[in-house]
Amino acid sequence: MLRGVTVLDLASVGPAARTSRWLADYGATVIKVGPTPKDGGVQITPPFYAYAGHRNMQRALFDLKLDAGREAFLRLATTADVVIESFRPGVVDRLGIGYEPVKAVNESVVYCSTSGYGQDGPSSQWAGHDLNYLALGGYLDCSGRDAEGGPALPGATIGDGAGGGMHAVIAILAALVHRSTTGEGAYLDVSVADGVLALMSLNIDEYLATGTVPGPRHDLLTGRFACYDVYPCRDGKWLAVGAIEPRFYANLCRELGCEQWAGHQNDDAAQPKIRADFRAAFATRDRDDWVATLAPADTCVSAVNTVPELVDDPHLVARGAFASARADGHGEFRQVGYVLAGMERSHAPVEVREPTVTDTDLLLGAAGVPSEQIAALRAEGAIA
Repeated sequence: MLRGVTVLDLASVGPAARTSRWLADYGATVIKVGPTPKDGGVQITPPFYAYAGHRNMQRALFDLKLDAGREAFLRLATTADVVIESFRPGVVDRLGIGYEPVKAVNESVVYCSTSGYGQDGPSSQWAGHDLNYLALGGYLDCSGRDAEGGPALPGATIGDGAGGGMHAVIAILAALVHRSTTGEGAYLDVSVADGVLALMSLNIDEYLATGTVPGPRHDLLTGRFACYDVYPCRDGKWLAVGAIEPRFYANLCRELGCEQWAGHQNDDAAQPKIRADFRAAFATRDRDDWVATLAPADTCVSAVNTVPELVDDPHLVARGAFASARADGHGEFRQVGYVLAGMERSHAPVEVREPTVTDTDLLLGAAGVPSEQIAALRAEGAIA
């Protein structure tokens, strides 16, 4: 769907790297832009498997501290539809590759800055990671508790992935649609913290409208009622129960032999007893036995899969959720494939290239830079 769209991504890890991963999986030409080897320590080099190994991407290296390196990058930027950066606010301006310099050479560019707290505001210069943004946005306080009664650490980087990466994808696609009708580019200030607020809007809006303070076990979706919870089974494995609708809840009660509770789904006083009876029922059989019985019976029950279990889950495998890749020194391995709606799914193994392999010369040549100038830039150390 994005074939013909060219993206320059100056990030190596984090939300911006997730953004370009998804754009590439939708068919965009993504060029990873990094520092030359002598400055290689300024960026994190992710493991070979991370971000799907940057499959189907190209790579160009510049020394942006050199005038020649900066000018070479700007020349490449003339060919881009989208530029993504994730430096701390102000850094790209100091390097001379911020929105205004890029816009000067590419009037219709969509320039996306991703950061933890946004480009302005009193926290904009703070360092942070996923956990900090989830904490600021109320996610942690509304989540479950650990053994000491504190907020439990999340099992996935929801802030980086959804609050940042998907947030940026949505904003970039909206800007591209706008450009297609007006010819105008855009500057996008993508804040992970802002994205977390969007994810938490149900809880936040309830408080703003009613004054009710949300938290663990506060409402239906955070475990107030027994119909929406997790339960251990005889084999020590867990089930997730999400029987929100009354008819699904009634089906669950019937299948568990707990018909006496069918009329008490939202009865706060009865919840401890309902939970106790549910736990006792689930403890009589192994998890997968329960799933085989309950899942087809309209009870909204599913297994709490481990990662080793989910990669062989028959449903996910049938949906083509996983792809194959190859990397020198690591052989062939599986990875999450082209799973988002509208992506062209491919099962042919993709090559994960060594991070030292670059396409800088080829890309600059396609941007109209003469071969002798490219050779001079390489000799100067402005590109690699």
